[in-house]
Amino acid sequence: MYETLDLRVAQHPSESLRFLVTRTLAYCLSYEEGIAFSKGGVSSTDEPPIAVWEAYGIMRAWIDVGSPAAERMNKATKLAPQVSIWTSTDLRALRASADAIHRASEIVVWRLDEKFLGAVEAALDRNTKLELTRNDQVLYVAIGGATLEVPLVPGTLI
Repeated sequence: MYETLDLRVAQHPSESLRFLVTRTLAYCLSYEEGIAFSKGGVSSTDEPPIAVWEAYGIMRAWIDVGSPAAERMNKATKLAPQVSIWTSTDLRALRASADAIHRASEIVVWRLDEKFLGAVEAALDRNTKLELTRNDQVLYVAIGGATLEVPLVPGTLI
């Protein structure tokens, strides 16, 4: 699928640049009809940073970023049939509490390498344009005249 997305993504005051980059990549790589950033912003505890909605208002996918709490993931799996986490952090604490998460085995984890995210961060400016190419299990990001690559392999929480 080829899409051209014109996104204007603002950094929330409580959001690190790493979180912003991960959130933006998660949106682009999860893109489908009905996708939207959270209306409540990234600090909302009631909704994910990104969700995919049915036309009649039912959440089809909960897309979280970073290192969410077990309680949050438990809520997510009860509200949406598809749940994923995009992160660069170690999820050992979340995995340790997986027994308390409904449908934990169905949560898809996409782990992005910290060096890759750091390189994307370093190339950002106010009007950054990214070109993403996903080929097999590799993500290529063209940014600022360079092409960065990172493995893109889904994992599980358990």
